[in-house]
Amino acid sequence: MQPLDISATPPTVAEFLHLRQLIGWDSLPEQVVTASLAASLFHCTVRQDGQLLGMARVVGDGYMYFYIQDVVVGPSYQGQGIGALLMDKVEAYLRDAAGPGATVGLLAARGKEGFYQRYGYLERNGEALGLGMCRFVR
Repeated sequence: MQPLDISATPPTVAEFLHLRQLIGWDSLPEQVVTASLAASLFHCTVRQDGQLLGMARVVGDGYMYFYIQDVVVGPSYQGQGIGALLMDKVEAYLRDAAGPGATVGLLAARGKEGFYQRYGYLERNGEALGLGMCRFVR
């Protein structure tokens, strides 16, 4: 088995769409994915033998607001530390890019909150910070 290849390169549009499909997320138009990936601030991918196993990216304005998006590991590779490899790279990027006063946000999938808490992220339970909210456009 080949070693893992961890890089700061984006996935291809086809890889991104395939990974989303594997984990049960909605499909998106290719032109939307192309533009979204191009507008990202940072990418990290993990591959083995050229196959995408997982990815993560950071979006935002690059100054005050950073948002961790699409931390995704293919179902066959979950539980093997690939998510941690991705988050380690994301956190290294944020240490350099996010200065004092910046905010880093994310939406954790249900049951994955503990994974992000290891990196210092807090649940917005409504007590100190209010509840987080989102809206999905379909």
